[in-house]
Amino acid sequence: MMLIKSWRFITLILSALVTGMAFCHALELPAKMQYSASQYIAIQNSLYVAFGPPNIGGFVEVTALLTAIALAVLVRKRRPALQLTLVAITFMLLAFPVIFFAFTEPANVVIRSATPESIPANWEQLRHHWEYSHLARFFCYLAALSALVISVLVETPVRYVRDLV
Repeated sequence: MMLIKSWRFITLILSALVTGMAFCHALELPAKMQYSASQYIAIQNSLYVAFGPPNIGGFVEVTALLTAIALAVLVRKRRPALQLTLVAITFMLLAFPVIFFAFTEPANVVIRSATPESIPANWEQLRHHWEYSHLARFFCYLAALSALVISVLVETPVRYVRDLV
């Protein structure tokens, strides 16, 4: 029981961190859609260094997914916790690797090699792919985090909740 509680805590924290990183991108989208090409390239190649591998952001994203998968194994005999954890994993897998490798990373590859002086001809298309893929990833991670929180709430005894109020 304590192992499941500890593992849930770790999974929730990592999922919250990933959701927070994605939320940052969602909040920045309106302003960044107004930037000039040189501004956009300069910001992309300086501000987001820690978000991806080999830095902490990439580690947190992969680890959140792996801990959720391990959590599913730990709660495999507990319904509806298992179903909700599987929903969370599905949304996490949609965010990473599906959306990330289909839209975000191809834009990253081109943008990383660009400079404010050497703008790719399709930079606006790349910006759209990058920004809107991150918005989609935010909603996926928010759904995943919500499913994980609900999986804990459905297992919280009603009598315990009443005692707290």
